[in-house]
Amino acid sequence: MRNPLLDGFHPPATDWVSLGPVLPIMVVMVTGIVGLLIEMARPKRNNNFIVAISLIGLAGAGVLLANQTGEPRASALADMVLRDGLGVVLQLLMVGSALVATLFSEGYLREKRIPFGEFYPLMLWSLSGGMLMVATTNLLMLFLGLEVLSISLYVMAGLSRSEGKSEESALKYFLLGAFASAFLLYGMAFLYGASGSLELGSIAGAWKSADGTLQPLVLFGLGLMLVGFSFKAAFVPFHQWTPDVYQGAPTNVTAFMAAISKIAAIGALVRVLDASLPLSDIVTPVLFWLAILTMTVGNLIALVQTDLKRILAYSSIGHAGYLLVGLIAHYKNPSEVGFGSVTYYLFAYAGMTLGAFAVISLIAKSGREGTLVRDLNGLWRRSPGLAVAMVLFMASLIGIPFTSGFLGKLNIISDAVGSGLTSLAVVLVVNSVISVYYYLGIAMAAFVSDESDSKRPLASPNLGLTLATSICVAVVIGGFVWASPVLKWTSGEGPSYEVQAPQAPKTAQTFDSGSQSL
Repeated sequence: MRNPLLDGFHPPATDWVSLGPVLPIMVVMVTGIVGLLIEMARPKRNNNFIVAISLIGLAGAGVLLANQTGEPRASALADMVLRDGLGVVLQLLMVGSALVATLFSEGYLREKRIPFGEFYPLMLWSLSGGMLMVATTNLLMLFLGLEVLSISLYVMAGLSRSEGKSEESALKYFLLGAFASAFLLYGMAFLYGASGSLELGSIAGAWKSADGTLQPLVLFGLGLMLVGFSFKAAFVPFHQWTPDVYQGAPTNVTAFMAAISKIAAIGALVRVLDASLPLSDIVTPVLFWLAILTMTVGNLIALVQTDLKRILAYSSIGHAGYLLVGLIAHYKNPSEVGFGSVTYYLFAYAGMTLGAFAVISLIAKSGREGTLVRDLNGLWRRSPGLAVAMVLFMASLIGIPFTSGFLGKLNIISDAVGSGLTSLAVVLVVNSVISVYYYLGIAMAAFVSDESDSKRPLASPNLGLTLATSICVAVVIGGFVWASPVLKWTSGEGPSYEVQAPQAPKTAQTFDSGSQSL
């Protein structure tokens, strides 16, 4: 039946259907669907075919992203998905991290007796949500990406259904994650109410409105959004979920979560902060103390932990504080300090963290898994190469010279000092010194022997684990040896915003149909 209200209405002739910027995300999502269909057709069989499809899909997405490196800025889906230097670099980091996690996951899942092929589709869908988060300046798409990332992670955290701690970690993550998402969505609602737009570029315009009546709405909305991002990035005091979830989730899920969530949250936060530069004098002091608390609390509590995964959980909190220092330096002085040091550190962090968890996954044997530091004892006898790799990952996490972790910290410290944040740089150095104690304890455990070593359950390294560890070693060493090209690659073109005047929120859709309107 003809609708008279639509007579004369013609959609605008725009190039919104160009799918170039969104194509890598679509490849990842479709690969997840294909993997799930395979699992449905081949229940209770080995997951080798699903792993192969997942690796092919990730490689395809990586090739598409590599071809977009250096390309001019572009957008798709009515400007809701962007392609710029920042987005391409962060998406490549996430795809590479997922590929590494896929390589060592199947051997671990078999040893842990977790025969669920659904892990791989869930991982790919979670990855697609993270990729969307860093490739948009639209509040609606940002929230959609966050939920796709998070919901898949909630399920993955509880995959080890025979263990109470896995179910507990999934429930805690879900409840706290939903609470944080509510803060984020509420903040977006305030920003939309102040600006009348879902674009991040409208924040500055609303803040600079003529009468200033919109400023409280903008400030409150931005504050609520920062709470949501602080949860995902594990900034103190929004970090409480991290140690329990890291400990309870399967080790391969913990590895994936540690890398992808951090990259996605930091990438989205870069865009939000760059869009709110007029508020920097108000927001910077808050971020300053947030960084100090995050670095200090994370490292001090890690000192008293005996569980490997809890140590690395608190370690990840400390590293979130290091990344926040780099963000503050960029936020305070964006014309002189780029975001390259932050993206380079994310590159180094992903390599050394994924590598450490890959080695820890060896502790799973015949359905049992111990995660205490002493469970690494005797590793050097059974797999000397992986023991040396573990030492290398710990050295990079500490920031010892000739590793990418050292160069990453050095770049952040340099940016902080150059931006007048010398006190933050000093706190970062002090916390790095504190972290030597617990990182050195993990490294030494791999080379400690006792009479019970022969009875200690350790799985044999498989091809996937060896490849994954080798890639991480290449990141840790290659990121330092070839520092110049890597830094150039991670310092791509960042977000830019034009100040938009606030608009009244639209309450009805008007159609150009003569005298008819809806």
